[in-house]
Amino acid sequence: MSTISKQAIQLRAEVPFDLGGQRLDQVAAQLFSEHSRSRLAAWIKDGLLTVDGAVLRPRDTVHAGAVLELSAEQQAQGEWVAQDIPLDIVYEDDQILVIDKPAGMPVHRGPKGGPNLEASFDALRFGLPRPPVLAHRLDKDTSGCLVLGRHRKATASLGLLFKHSKISKTYWTVVEGGPAEDEGTIDMPLGRLNAERGWWQKPDPDGQKAITNWKVLGRGEGLAWLAMEPVTGRTHQLRVHSSAMGWPIVGDNIYGNGPRFGEPTLHLHSREIGIPISRNKDPVHVVAPAPAHMHQRLKACGWNGE
Repeated sequence: MSTISKQAIQLRAEVPFDLGGQRLDQVAAQLFSEHSRSRLAAWIKDGLLTVDGAVLRPRDTVHAGAVLELSAEQQAQGEWVAQDIPLDIVYEDDQILVIDKPAGMPVHRGPKGGPNLEASFDALRFGLPRPPVLAHRLDKDTSGCLVLGRHRKATASLGLLFKHSKISKTYWTVVEGGPAEDEGTIDMPLGRLNAERGWWQKPDPDGQKAITNWKVLGRGEGLAWLAMEPVTGRTHQLRVHSSAMGWPIVGDNIYGNGPRFGEPTLHLHSREIGIPISRNKDPVHVVAPAPAHMHQRLKACGWNGE
């Protein structure tokens, strides 16, 4: 007689701002993406996946800062071991942390597992009872400033600041060719490319409002170094806007001419962020140094290394 090995599952995650206001089953599918939607829905109905300790229905709405906890069992399918990923903290106070996210590292764990930033957040408690929570996201191949809330009140405040566009963000990019002018604004609505590529975007007159301010910081060797400021925060906004204007970002393998594998990788860096987290203090301004993979082309455009 054979026996089936059971694997205990104990998972916990705090709902980030950009998932707040969605259905529980949709949020769970994002936060616990290693499990199928149908299995997660069954666990919700069985009361094994709770929200702040309460049993909800799959279609119930959950809000940013709520804590999802899963305590269940399933047939063992191998073991996943979290990796100790060194994180470069460029700013810290009693409310927020800002990490210099490395390019090529996903923020969340994917369906196939593997290294991800969230797997290391528990090491960033620094005396607090809970690990910090993402206040926003960066694409896997984007580097630079990534903001975390250290507790629920801070996470909720950050959520409102992002929602109402009170946080300033400046990205450095290196683009092919470049604009004829030295600065300008792109006002170009964006929509989903198709149902199969849910995250990919395209210019769409009937899509969501998307505005980007840009300024040329340098030129050279058929390239341009830009500072880009997204007024809105649409998925892949800077990448689609750059491509649609005829100067795609170097290394962009979705909207530009970047290779599927190998060099050059995406030259998109979250350079600076301004956070008015306190009403009684000046906004916090944090700068992340330019990543190594962008140095060569930045220097070709006149960057002095600072």
